[in-house]
Amino acid sequence: MKTILFSLIFLSVLSVSHAQQKNLYSFKVNDINGKPFDLSSLKGKKVLLVNVASKCGYTPQYKDLEDLYKKYGGDKFTIIAFPANNFGAQEPGSNADIAEFCTKNYGVTFPVMSKISVKGNDIHPLYQWLTQKSDNGVLDAPVQWNFQKFLIDEAGNLRGSFPSKVNPMSTEITDWLDNN
Repeated sequence: MKTILFSLIFLSVLSVSHAQQKNLYSFKVNDINGKPFDLSSLKGKKVLLVNVASKCGYTPQYKDLEDLYKKYGGDKFTIIAFPANNFGAQEPGSNADIAEFCTKNYGVTFPVMSKISVKGNDIHPLYQWLTQKSDNGVLDAPVQWNFQKFLIDEAGNLRGSFPSKVNPMSTEITDWLDNN
């Protein structure tokens, strides 16, 4: 009985330890032009990750994301956008279409990555980590809709998630950037 109990405790600790070993820097993605982007290049920065779509009611948040990036972006903060077509087929375009849309309509200067899946059987490994407490060690936060936001600290650890309706310029996000 002691052996079984010890084994269960050991496996439980190992599982939590494994989840906490992974962080944002464990992943590589492709940028909107298909070039590899190693997320470990963001070490030391706070990061806001957001899944985006061009034909969504929340699409005007691109302007607020750009405003946030202009105000805080640089050596200590960045935004990384991930186009996804998981909700109502609201991101049907190619990567080239998405890049043109972001530049032409919102003057986006923050990094936009290649289109990925943020839920379902084909969920990207980064979003698997972001959304599952068993992977990130912090919280379960399945993506509910376009423009859900994830906050990552300077050490690459998940710190929180905000639903689509929370504006990028909200005090919840700007206070985190100002005070932590």
